[in-house]
Amino acid sequence: MAGHCEQENAIDCLIREAREEAGLRIERRDVELVHVVHHIGQPRNPPRMALFFRARTWGGEPVLREPDKCTQWKFWDPAALPDDLVPYTRLAITKIRNGEPYSETGWPA
Repeated sequence: MAGHCEQENAIDCLIREAREEAGLRIERRDVELVHVVHHIGQPRNPPRMALFFRARTWGGEPVLREPDKCTQWKFWDPAALPDDLVPYTRLAITKIRNGEPYSETGWPA
């Protein structure tokens, strides 16, 4: 799940996006930050910080509310992720599994 903050802090954004995009109810106390990716896409795109949170618990079952943006909600084995996963998301999942809190991608070497 991804989103842009709308005059709100990152956790409130996560809670709102989870409700809007998947119909899930998440409480602030159940959220923890697990990774940050500082990434840049095309050369003229502005750099972005992607914050990855883990919700220890939530209410509801995922519902596909934005079929034009997402084809399905599914729990994937982190060792067998789909091929078409967003690259910086794949990187973040790998780093989270390794216990690394920060990564960068897309920057010139």
